[in-house]
Amino acid sequence: MIGWYVHHHGWGHVTRMRAIRRHLSEEVTVFSSLPAPDSLGDGTTWIRLPADADPVVGPDGVSREAHELGDVTAGGALHWAPIGHPGHRERLAVIADWIARNPVSVFVVDVSVEVTAFVRLLGVPTVVFAQPGDRTDSPHRLGYDVADRIVAPWASGTIDAAELAGRIDRVRHVGAISRYDGRDRDGGEDDTARRVLFLSRTLDQPELAETADLLTAQGWVVETAGARGDDRVDDVWPMLCRATVVVSAAGQNGVADLAAAGARAVVLPQDRPFGEQEHTGRVLQSDGYAWTGPADSTPQQIVELIEQASASTPDWAGWGVQGAAARAARAIEEVAS
Repeated sequence: MIGWYVHHHGWGHVTRMRAIRRHLSEEVTVFSSLPAPDSLGDGTTWIRLPADADPVVGPDGVSREAHELGDVTAGGALHWAPIGHPGHRERLAVIADWIARNPVSVFVVDVSVEVTAFVRLLGVPTVVFAQPGDRTDSPHRLGYDVADRIVAPWASGTIDAAELAGRIDRVRHVGAISRYDGRDRDGGEDDTARRVLFLSRTLDQPELAETADLLTAQGWVVETAGARGDDRVDDVWPMLCRATVVVSAAGQNGVADLAAAGARAVVLPQDRPFGEQEHTGRVLQSDGYAWTGPADSTPQQIVELIEQASASTPDWAGWGVQGAAARAARAIEEVAS
C-alpha cells in the first residue's frame, strides 16, 4: 500500500501523480484538500482532507485568519503549522489513522515539509519531490533531510538545485514528467496555418486580447486552452501538436508537456514562491529550449518572441521526458521494497 500526499495548489501535483500512478503495481491512497478527479482508476483511493488555511471562529465569536492564531512557522522551522486550527489537526489525524490501520510500504509527498516530517515520525519511509528555485531555507532542508528518496523531476545537469548537495545519494533525477509521454503526435502535419496556442492564465485578459489582435492582424490563428477562464480543455495534446508556437508559463508540468510535444515555445515565467518559475525560465533560455520573457512583457514584445520562436528548431531531448514517469515510479518502488 502506497500513501501519496498531493498539494492543493493548482492541478499540477495531481497531474504528476496520475502520470506516475500508471507505472505502479501497488494500491495507492491519495490524501489532498482537492476534490477527487474523475476516473482515478482501479486500485486508487482518494481521501479528501479538511482545509488548514481557512478562517477560524474562536470562543469569543471572532473570525480570525489562520496566520493570526500564532506563529505558523514554529520559529522558522516549518512552512505552515497554524496553532489551534481544527482543520490542520484533523488532516494530520486522518493521515495518522490511515497509517495505523494499513500496511504502508512508502508514503510519497508532493509537496509538504510538514507531512513529510510527520509521516516519517510515524515510522513510514518517505519519498519527496524536489522543486526548482531557491529551496535552501530551513524547512526545505528539514524535508530533504528526513526523506528516504528525493525525486528530482528534471534531467541531471539542467536545473541547479544547491539544496540537494550533500544528499545526492538519495536523489533520483528522473527527467521532466509529462502526462503525454509516449503518446503519438496527433494532427498538425498537414496544417499550413501559422497557429499560436496560449496555455493557462499566463496573461491577464486585456493583455491576452491585445496580443491576440496583433497576431491575427499578422495572419496568425490564435487558440487558447485555459487562458481565458471559460476555455478549459481536458486534452490539449492535439492542440499542442498542431501549434506552430505555444505560449506557456514555466510550471513543471506545462514545460514537460511542451517537451513531450517538441514544441516551439515562448515561456513567460510567473511569480511563484521561492522563484520557482524564474529559475526554470533562465534554464530554458540559456540552454536553447524556448524563448522567454518576463511575466509583464508587453503584447508587442510577446508577438516578437512568438515570431522568433516560430523560426527556431528546439531539441527537447535533454529535458528528459521520455520514460520519466516510469523512472519516478521505480524510485518510489526502491523505497517500497
